Amino acid sequence: MSQTDVLVVGAGPTGLTLACDLARRGVAVRVVDRAQEFPGGSRGKGLSPRSLEVFDDLGVIDRILASGITHLPHRKYRGAEVIAEIDPEAGRVPTPDIPYPTGLMIPQWRVEQILRERLADFDVAVERGAELRGFGQHADGVTATVGEARIQARYLVGCDGGRSTVRRALGLSLRGQTPDVQLMAVGDVEVDGLGRDAWHQWFTADGAIMLCPLPGTDAFQVQASHELDQDGSPLEPTLERFQQTFGRIAGIPAVRLHNLTWRSSYRVNVRMVDQLRVGRVFLAGDAAHVHPIAGGLGMNSGIQDAYNLGWKLGLVLAGNASSGLLDTYEEERLPIASWLLDITSERLDAVLAAIKAPGGGVDAAASPELTQLMLGYPWSRLSRHTASRSSGPGPGDRAPDAPLRDAVTGSPTRLFDLFRGPHFTLLGLGERCAAVLDDVETDIVRPYLVGPGGFLDDGPAARAYGTDALVLVRPDGHIGLVADPAEAGVVAAYLRSL
Repeated sequence: MSQTDVLVVGAGPTGLTLACDLARRGVAVRVVDRAQEFPGGSRGKGLSPRSLEVFDDLGVIDRILASGITHLPHRKYRGAEVIAEIDPEAGRVPTPDIPYPTGLMIPQWRVEQILRERLADFDVAVERGAELRGFGQHADGVTATVGEARIQARYLVGCDGGRSTVRRALGLSLRGQTPDVQLMAVGDVEVDGLGRDAWHQWFTADGAIMLCPLPGTDAFQVQASHELDQDGSPLEPTLERFQQTFGRIAGIPAVRLHNLTWRSSYRVNVRMVDQLRVGRVFLAGDAAHVHPIAGGLGMNSGIQDAYNLGWKLGLVLAGNASSGLLDTYEEERLPIASWLLDITSERLDAVLAAIKAPGGGVDAAASPELTQLMLGYPWSRLSRHTASRSSGPGPGDRAPDAPLRDAVTGSPTRLFDLFRGPHFTLLGLGERCAAVLDDVETDIVRPYLVGPGGFLDDGPAARAYGTDALVLVRPDGHIGLVADPAEAGVVAAYLRSL
């Protein structure tokens, strides 16, 4: 029987993000997936600004950005006539506190490929054709049967999608509803007769079809109403039926679809589990919550589930925290999952209303909440505020970025550079913090002074955080504690409480 610290079931973006986060912490991790080959379909095709910050921390942001595109306009038609064009993220530009202000259009298979490459940096590879057949829990861990092999793990995480084997084995159900919304056919095709400079959209009373160019490929993702049989039942999507739908809805003979490489059907579900942990087994991503695709939060919410869980597992496995820390994964992420179902349902309703009018389209889903930059955990037991401050982010909030200069060398850096890695970051804002930082234990915390003798701020950091305070930033980029410099002991007390 082989052994590992964490067995991750499922090698989609959720499982790969978790595995990368654990591997960089020195945690022994195995990733198994029942698929014989890595999937090539686009499936999800957008990363939110907050997910881009996660990938900055994991060291893959340059590869991710080079593989995607921002500010792709939505072009709406009536037949061959363009009746509207809009960039839903127009005007969003990088600022000192938000370096990635817009979402990134990128096919899911490419995100997974980049994460597998990053995982290989830690000598970890996805085990393909490795199906979880069952598992049992005991006092010291989980014994899983994968194929014909038995694996002993201290923890198991189910990242295995909406039909999760792990969830079913735990006896948990996705509770909620399946709204009466028509199925959508989805596929990856090549297209002759359309430019790759826009997301092309047609909406009529008889249905809809959209063609979105996939960066780094020759393909477009097609999303369309299903063709129906004589009884009104949806037919399986094929190249011929996608072309038939395009002809019926758009009616432009010069546009031809060819080389269909992937296809699927999508039905709206609004469902989630009522717990994310059973003993030593956790659920993350679609295994725990499924929701409308409006706003593109599916892949992103899974990535952030993993990012929340990874640092907590890492601390517990290293002996730097008690197992009780793992309870905060459910405490923090279950309310986010509930919010996710609400906001995506609301955005879907907005789209369905918008497409009834000429020029309406999926850009109606756009809303500041979909950046996920405003999501936080103020209710969490890990969010503690001892200082009374009228400005700056509070415990549970996302920790903003800001440019800095080294006081000695003058070299530029940024707060995200200081945060990057598997550690807590203690920011001392102002001169009063200098003596406190000298006494901070540094095995899991890296202290940095923002002020004379440390990193110099030309204004953005003070505007983002305020001054004269200690700010403890968690490994996942959320603030855990804000304290007055005179309360030096609260930082050590916070860490001991973990």
